[in-house]
Amino acid sequence: MRTRTLALSAAFGAALLTTAALPATARDGHVTAPPARADEGPVRAAQLLAKVTSCSQVSRGRFRADPGAPASVPVCGLNGAVFWKADLDIDCDGQITAACNRKTDPWFQPDTRFHQSNDKPLNAEKVPYVVVPGAGPLWDHDSAGITGGSVVAVVYDDKVEYAVVGDTGPSATIGEASYATAKALGMNPDPRTGGAESGVTYILFQHSRATPIESHGAAATLGQALAQEFLADN
Repeated sequence: MRTRTLALSAAFGAALLTTAALPATARDGHVTAPPARADEGPVRAAQLLAKVTSCSQVSRGRFRADPGAPASVPVCGLNGAVFWKADLDIDCDGQITAACNRKTDPWFQPDTRFHQSNDKPLNAEKVPYVVVPGAGPLWDHDSAGITGGSVVAVVYDDKVEYAVVGDTGPSATIGEASYATAKALGMNPDPRTGGAESGVTYILFQHSRATPIESHGAAATLGQALAQEFLADN
């Protein structure tokens, strides 16, 4: 919920899905399951990246990866998903923890746009989440079927981490995810010096929702199912 220069103002039942044929209702499933590692699951990073080699732009313009950078990042559309390719800045916003607080992160905000099931902010140190641009003239995530708890496949190198949409940022910049997301992908998660300057692909599954939003197990299980569906549909 911030930029690098200033604070932002502004079902599956309990059953686990296997690699067999996927139900058509996967997007609306509510799943709980054990946590998964970033490289765990039947869908590999290379399979997902092969589906996002070209862009059918759905945003009305392009985003900046950082304030002052060129506006070069479009939001692209595919069947059942939108995606973008950008950097990854570390978002430590939300609950105060040993890794995420005003001493460790000069941009720290003690809140997230979307809250967990007990109405507390998300915990960036524990919950893999992605920051989407706030609604603006370039793109409106809500109208695209993306909201709090929507499942995201974050791909970096040979790793896939399933996260949720957990926060919003400035309406003209893109490319940010939580401390936990970066750590799972093998990046330095330090909010001052960590993240990745490029090479990160974010695939957001439309009309999906992991419940509860703070359960990484729910996001991972639903994400693996949606990723298989995504491969089949594109």
